[in-house]
Amino acid sequence: MDVRRAVTILRPAEELYRFWHDPANLARVFDNVESIESTGERRSHWRVKGPMGVTAEWDAEITEDRPNELIAWRSLPGATVENSGSVRFTPAPGDRGTEILVDLHYQDPAGSVGTMIAKVFRQAPGQQLLDDLRALKQLMETGEVTQSDSTLPGAGPAQPPGGTP
Repeated sequence: MDVRRAVTILRPAEELYRFWHDPANLARVFDNVESIESTGERRSHWRVKGPMGVTAEWDAEITEDRPNELIAWRSLPGATVENSGSVRFTPAPGDRGTEILVDLHYQDPAGSVGTMIAKVFRQAPGQQLLDDLRALKQLMETGEVTQSDSTLPGAGPAQPPGGTP
């Protein structure tokens, strides 16, 4: 499965690259990531929540690193979820910050059934990545990720106190 999503963030590429380059930062922003531990100069260990409480783990390595422009990675042999991808940092038009473009390629260990289950539980990779990039935008532009009742896991639309008007 291939997923591509982009977001424009009103911050310089250098700042966004530095943030993304530190695995601990990504674990703070990406909702389904339980932890990312640095295991070497270009390697890390990922622990990610999947649909229906399933946890996946793998080791990954950075395959290309161009400061302030690109970070590319791939999972190492034996990964629960084989994956690779890249994140590009390019100046946004009109001096409006930086566009982040993420390309993600992965092999769903549960196949098409797993993909269908993920979509039912709103954890399809495309939607999850878009939600995570929006959270990153909020954090980088405002210093926090704002959540309402409707963005909390399992919550429905926000309601006024006492139910519907």
